[in-house]
Amino acid sequence: MTEAPKIESGLIEVREAHRFDEAKLDAYLKQNMAAYEGPFEVHQFEGGQSNPTYKLTTKGGDYVLRKKPPGKLLPSAHMVEREYRVFSALADTDVPVPTTHLLCEDPEIIGTPFYVMDFIEGRVLRDAVLPDMAPAERTAIYDDMSRVLAALHGVDYKARGLADYGKPGNYFARQVGRWSKQYTAAKTDDHASMDNLMDYLQSNIPDDETTCIVHGDFQLYNLMYHPTEPRVIAILDWELSTLGHPMADLAYNCMKYHQAGEMAALIYGGETGIPDEEAFVADYCKRTGREKVDNWNFYLAFSFFRLAAIVQGVYKRGLDGNASSSAALSMREVFTATADVGWAIATR
Repeated sequence: MTEAPKIESGLIEVREAHRFDEAKLDAYLKQNMAAYEGPFEVHQFEGGQSNPTYKLTTKGGDYVLRKKPPGKLLPSAHMVEREYRVFSALADTDVPVPTTHLLCEDPEIIGTPFYVMDFIEGRVLRDAVLPDMAPAERTAIYDDMSRVLAALHGVDYKARGLADYGKPGNYFARQVGRWSKQYTAAKTDDHASMDNLMDYLQSNIPDDETTCIVHGDFQLYNLMYHPTEPRVIAILDWELSTLGHPMADLAYNCMKYHQAGEMAALIYGGETGIPDEEAFVADYCKRTGREKVDNWNFYLAFSFFRLAAIVQGVYKRGLDGNASSSAALSMREVFTATADVGWAIATR
């Protein structure tokens, strides 16, 4: 009896809801992608709750395909077109991004718009505690994360052709409005912390119009590191990127310091090799020439509010039956906890 071929770790057979016409895609790539040598073998990446992502294995190389999910989508969500644009714009900067090959906005090919980029071999470190590493290696991992974030925020977005990638200034007012609408559209029942956060954020927006490219989901799990070195080789998942305020990315990255409750002091800092929140923020400020961060509670509370809105959207898609992951229906508890922490930070 012949054994079934082993599927690479992190990959699964394509979910039924995310299947597409493989012959049609093969024909399209042969006609439109110079580097492509088909046919391909396709598997789906298990991780991620948003855009279905696939590995295409061919005799000429391996590629990653990202597409919008099927079904009715929330306004401005799942913008794979924006991911493709920012990857292309940052191709020869100090910001590590994958090499892109094509963008297809025609839904007739595989059902929704998609793009194709190179598959990069590396490590995605999903646990921010880095449990299997020595303290010195943890320090180096976090140091390069800080370096890459500072590099992103230092890019001259106008010179890279991204002057219209978002609206300069008034970022937090627009974001609070946007995510309030997104949350309301995906709302399934009332939650006091979320309602209180919306009111607090609308009334406490800082007067600071600093503008740069923001990633929108800058966390360790969205960075790919070199297979053996503590060096970031790609920033992943740019669908929330835009022109905005740098503190949005920094605060979002620092949410982990508050999600562990009283355990946070034991997990980060001290002898672990991982900088605590104060040290990480100070290092970023040194790299970007910023003296300090005012209104830190606002930025953190906004980060928890936005994440809660995103998680609620995932939960709603799970109820509707078109989520990218089978874990979507368990997101209700995550939403509640996220909103509660955000409100606690706003009132501390």
